[in-house]
Amino acid sequence: MCMVIFAPIFAICAFATCGGYNGHLQVKVDCADRKQSNLSINIDFGYPFRLQQVHFKAPLCEAKREEIIILDGDFSSAAQFFVTVGVFAFLYSLLATIVYVFYQNKYLKNNRGPLVDFLVTVIFSFMWLVSSCCWAKTLTDIKTATNPTQVLLLISACRAQENKCTATQEPLWSRLNTSVVFGFVNVVLWVGNIWFVFKETGWYKTGQRYPTRGASGKRSSEMRQRLYSESSFDQPEESFGPQSSRQDSLKRSKEDFGQQVHRQASLNQSHVGFSLPQTYLGKPVTHDMENKVASQGPMIFVNEM
Repeated sequence: MCMVIFAPIFAICAFATCGGYNGHLQVKVDCADRKQSNLSINIDFGYPFRLQQVHFKAPLCEAKREEIIILDGDFSSAAQFFVTVGVFAFLYSLLATIVYVFYQNKYLKNNRGPLVDFLVTVIFSFMWLVSSCCWAKTLTDIKTATNPTQVLLLISACRAQENKCTATQEPLWSRLNTSVVFGFVNVVLWVGNIWFVFKETGWYKTGQRYPTRGASGKRSSEMRQRLYSESSFDQPEESFGPQSSRQDSLKRSKEDFGQQVHRQASLNQSHVGFSLPQTYLGKPVTHDMENKVASQGPMIFVNEM
């Protein structure tokens, strides 16, 4: 939208300030013989700056004659190129404005409109850059060719020391300087508009829809690392699960076995408590130090409760 609003305005300012320029230079030749003096010599020039076609008359001061002097240089190519680029940029900006406002659907159909607009914008950006640089250099050459000091050197009478030559009026260059500024403003405007036009093309949309392989590869690798880390933490818990269950079952079996043994022991003790002591009568047997049997009195064996 910035091109639609500002591009036609700055294009008009660029080619209008250059194409409508007219310069005026005035010099005077004061001869030693006052009768031959010419106090007002007017030199006019302008677009397209074919200075070799600009001529004026100056007195010779030695005789009652005048000479015709022609300026040097032809700077029409750069000036006309700059103005031509400005005119075509203005026309295209108007056409683009009409299409954007009244034919938006046809402009976006099949992505042809944005592609054509993108290519034309790139071309005009390059043309503005080249024409502005050429015109800036050419303007410097025009200023040099129309410099009052340089023009006075072309006059034969001004080369003599007894004659006095001066410039009474110099050309104004502010308008042409402004044209150069508008030229580079158009360069910035059109180059900046390339991005906005590129966003409307299918190239930008496909790039947004399908990311690059590098980004997708990084994302897939990160997801794999996360899944691997989660699975590595879950596996030990699963592997130790059966072992813990086995240990619990073993503990339970041991506890059950202990309870059964405790019950049997209590039952045995109850039986023993109600039984009478048993006696055993037998021959008394004694053992000496040499494991010999000695007879002693009767011995009684009692089962202790």
